[in-house]
Amino acid sequence: MTLLHDTDHSLLGILLRLSELLPPAHARFRPLLADALLFFLDHLSPRRQQDIFAAQLALPANASRSRRLLALFRLCPTLHKLGQVVAHDRRLSGDLRRRLQELETLVPTDSLVAVRPLLERAVSDVAGLHIAKKALAEASVAVIVPFVWRPAGNSAPQQGVFKVLRAGVQDRLEEELAIWPALGTFLEERCVAHGLPVFDYANTLESVAHLLANEVHLDREQAHLRQAAEFYAGSPDIVIPGVFPFSTPTVTAMQRVDGCKVTSQDLPAGEMRQRAERLIRALLAQPFWSCGEAGAIFHADPHAGNLLAMPDGRLAILDWALTTTLTKRQCESVVQLVLGALTLNDRRVCAAIAALGQSVDDAQVQAAVRQAIGQVRGGSFPGFEWMTSLLDSLAATSTVRFAEEVSLFRKALLTLSGVAADVSQEMTMDGVLIREGASQFIRSLWWRPWVWADSRRSGSAHLSNADLFGLGAELPASTLRFCTLPSWRTAPRPPRSWDFL
Repeated sequence: MTLLHDTDHSLLGILLRLSELLPPAHARFRPLLADALLFFLDHLSPRRQQDIFAAQLALPANASRSRRLLALFRLCPTLHKLGQVVAHDRRLSGDLRRRLQELETLVPTDSLVAVRPLLERAVSDVAGLHIAKKALAEASVAVIVPFVWRPAGNSAPQQGVFKVLRAGVQDRLEEELAIWPALGTFLEERCVAHGLPVFDYANTLESVAHLLANEVHLDREQAHLRQAAEFYAGSPDIVIPGVFPFSTPTVTAMQRVDGCKVTSQDLPAGEMRQRAERLIRALLAQPFWSCGEAGAIFHADPHAGNLLAMPDGRLAILDWALTTTLTKRQCESVVQLVLGALTLNDRRVCAAIAALGQSVDDAQVQAAVRQAIGQVRGGSFPGFEWMTSLLDSLAATSTVRFAEEVSLFRKALLTLSGVAADVSQEMTMDGVLIREGASQFIRSLWWRPWVWADSRRSGSAHLSNADLFGLGAELPASTLRFCTLPSWRTAPRPPRSWDFL
């Protein structure tokens, strides 16, 4: 029996009513969310429960639900991360989105006092180093501390920041991640009890938990930073913080980058459109279309706190702890899926889905694909929004089990689409992707006569000559399908498994 059963029931009731923050469109899932929150709190240690309830008692009696939710998330790194993921989801109320966006960069507390001894031990032998007395910011698992380094000789002083784990965060993260697999199974059982559709919560939560576990491995982030710096070296408008040589497995020392969150509306509308285009190009179009045999690496945590607009207009991409990699074949399959939709070819779409995941029920896959193609025939453009809606519906109903990297790619797209919309609603992800893909395709025309017909070499926009010939040959059949397919009603977008985390 934990402390939860002995606590003030009125306070517990206030916490469980946080489920009412779900938008009206998803009101039927509020009891499920309350069950999930109770399950999560009940499986925390009594000490963690005490801290959470103390933080709630410290709030004014009339504190809004959004404010109480923020106080809860600040003490739970896994919930903190999930809050960042949905902070720009426009299906949530404006007040809730604004509260969740506070999680993107927290005002530092006294956390530096707890981590300073560790920090000083890690860099004690670095000459010319001056560590600031105040932290710059706090993130979900780390504290950001400024420093100035004066290398030997006449080199100019260099501004940098240390990223060091918050005291006790690794233990809290491990405790919470151990709860998630059981929570996924519990949610699926409660779906049945509440008469709700059964989503694949267990696998969804397991994949996110695996990703979040990388947050505390700072040495991996350092490797990702170096990898990203190499990839964007030819992009003068993109900045990746450089890693200093005195970084350690427990402390990352990197270049300090100053700027505002990309969502700050500090420029005229035209320049905000350019900022949104730069954002989508750097985080989605560039890695996707440049994917070579080694695969494409995507930033898997593109919330606004990790994306800074610098005073000179450049985009700085921070916090590379979480990444996901799509293979060349997976990128090709995404293109094949879209081509199949453009030509109204359900078999081609089904084949592309089979290359991205493992089908559990072929008949359900075919039915979902036919409905999605019906939406295209009705006027929907088969871009990334259409594609992710289809993949989410298949994953949420456990019809297809997608590879972990594909699931994480979908999660990153959800976050990025919300952030980009908050920067400028006049710039769409599909528009940027099409322009970048077309540009790369045009550049590939000069060498296409000299390669094998089935070659989709790097720089080919993931299209072979055979694909192009096939599209031309399929044009009459596509026209016939368009004219003869039965009309489909445009159904509401199926709920995504991410919607109810």
